[in-house]
Amino acid sequence: MKLRVFGSGSQGNALAVRSGETLLFVDCGFSCRELNRRMAACGVAPDAAAGLFFTHDHSDHCQGLATFHKRYPQVPLYANGNTADAISVLTGVDDGWRVFETAETFPVGNIAVTSFSSPHDAADPVGYLFDDGESALFVGTDMGAPTFGVRDALARATCAILEANHDPVLLQTSDRPVSLKQRIAGRCGHLSNGDAADLVREVNPPRLKTLLLAHISRHCNAPYLALEAMRAVVAELGRPITLDVLDQDTPSPLYEF
Repeated sequence: MKLRVFGSGSQGNALAVRSGETLLFVDCGFSCRELNRRMAACGVAPDAAAGLFFTHDHSDHCQGLATFHKRYPQVPLYANGNTADAISVLTGVDDGWRVFETAETFPVGNIAVTSFSSPHDAADPVGYLFDDGESALFVGTDMGAPTFGVRDALARATCAILEANHDPVLLQTSDRPVSLKQRIAGRCGHLSNGDAADLVREVNPPRLKTLLLAHISRHCNAPYLALEAMRAVVAELGRPITLDVLDQDTPSPLYEF
């Protein structure tokens, strides 16, 4: 499988995964113009996708959908029912949806797609496992705590995109309102660096080759802090795992796994 992450963070999220001839997108959190610019820089054709999957209905994951869908109506839109309804209200896009039940597995091209619940303050948020029979991509961001489904999907991954949103000390000493701090640190908020590290340590995914830390807060975290926390766990696991941090402003390199 091949992966490009066009951006990851509170200002916008989108990625593309390809297996053979099957190209899938996850989230549409940039303006269509900006997303097209980033896709073009990565050699990705927006009209070639076999599906656009949504994790949840927050604007940093769906704000570009209205224009994207107008330009590329042939690209099917995938979400569970509550998420599709919420995004439809937010963006006005009420057609093109292919609704699934959370936790079911279904094929799109040669990729088997499984969703799992992701505790977050949205309508019905999910993460995904994309599996082509040889490799599997785990997409798990925007969650306050890992569920059984999160752990099960991560255990099957060869490449994982995992949230490491904040450093608890930086969060609590920031000038953000107390209510926002409580939301971020709560069960329906975001994983801290330590939470992400504990999850990987607990699950110890046996096939994992690449681990990408995502949704890094600009004000309450730093890439080196996220890497420092996870490097200690990777060293404990005792096998080679490529570790990287995803950026908000710059598309990722091409990852192959």
